[in-house]
Amino acid sequence: MRLIAIGRMKDAHERALIERYCKRLDPSLTITELPDGRGAPVEIKRREASALLGALPDRALVVALDLGGKVLTSEAFSTRLSGWLETGRTVCFLIGGAEGFDASVIERADATLSLGSLTWPHMLARIMLVEQIYRARAIACGHPYHRSGRP
Repeated sequence: MRLIAIGRMKDAHERALIERYCKRLDPSLTITELPDGRGAPVEIKRREASALLGALPDRALVVALDLGGKVLTSEAFSTRLSGWLETGRTVCFLIGGAEGFDASVIERADATLSLGSLTWPHMLARIMLVEQIYRARAIACGHPYHRSGRP
């Protein structure tokens, strides 16, 4: 699996949270950070789209994090992720920059996923996604990390 994101994670505490989940993941998750685009918003989106799409491996199964994407429960995400992994294609999660995705990224995506209707800083969205990927794999393996019942 791969996470390809616009922006560089600079804060050591944020990076430590990401690493905490990544080192436990099976299959592993590789993170590729791409520089923010420069210029007018339309140009930024075009440049970032070019970088994101250019970083994809051949035959990638692309999941774009987008406000208009599907909102899933952790259990449903686990089922969906397991299905994606079973395809044998490299599952690539994309997180765009502050301007959002160019239409070409959404068109290329095999699926779009939303973390909800709230707006999150990109670095927090990255942490939340990685935690949910870890949670999804824990659910799939029957690990007690996820507690599905409410108290």
